[in-house]
Amino acid sequence: MKNILYILLIFAQTLWAQSDFETGNALYAKEKYTEATQSYENIINSGKQSAEVYFNLGNCYYKLHQVAPAIYNYEKALLLNPNDTEIKTNLEFARKMTIDDIKVIPKVGFHKIIADFTSTYHYDTWAWIAVGLSFLFFVFFLGYYFSGTTVKKRLFFSGMFLVLLAISLSVSSGIYERDRMLNEKPAIVFAETTSLKSEPKISATDAVLLHEGTKVFIMESIANWKKVQLTDETTGWIESEAIKEVKN
Repeated sequence: MKNILYILLIFAQTLWAQSDFETGNALYAKEKYTEATQSYENIINSGKQSAEVYFNLGNCYYKLHQVAPAIYNYEKALLLNPNDTEIKTNLEFARKMTIDDIKVIPKVGFHKIIADFTSTYHYDTWAWIAVGLSFLFFVFFLGYYFSGTTVKKRLFFSGMFLVLLAISLSVSSGIYERDRMLNEKPAIVFAETTSLKSEPKISATDAVLLHEGTKVFIMESIANWKKVQLTDETTGWIESEAIKEVKN
């Protein structure tokens, strides 16, 4: 009986979320962006989330010229669907609304080569590639096992060896990309203006003045302070309430 009630509750929540999504889309089409945001926020507050909801919510805030919420929701959408070009495009448009022009220092060396390669796909995609290659390995194994000639056996054996290397590469890439994403803690500045301090205290020297929408990366936390790094590798301390973590 409890299982049936649970299933009915999940079904009702799904229908409610779908209703809010359709309502939000209808309001957006009528250019009622404030009302549309409420419909999309209702879905998220109910515990449901998807790249589509965050993307549409980002679009609403972009239309309302609220740069921080727009960027934040595009970043959330990109986490759930990292290969979506439309999300990436709209995120770049939103970033152009920010005041801070912080350069991105490119990484160099062997680490950059590995990161560039593994970031080609999400770690879930690497996992599916490994599964597909495993099936191909099984096909080559069957060919090797049932081949009647030495030449064919050698060909299938060589194929098995190459596929096995590809599987190892896919698994290693997926693990590396997963660890990289888990260790990365991006956040968006929501305060209209805030100072990056040299120490975690109000009286500390101001290092940089930041504005809403700027992306930072959290390195450590002390009380109500976060040590963050900017894309130009500048580091400093910022009050926790001034930013909102993308991965929460």
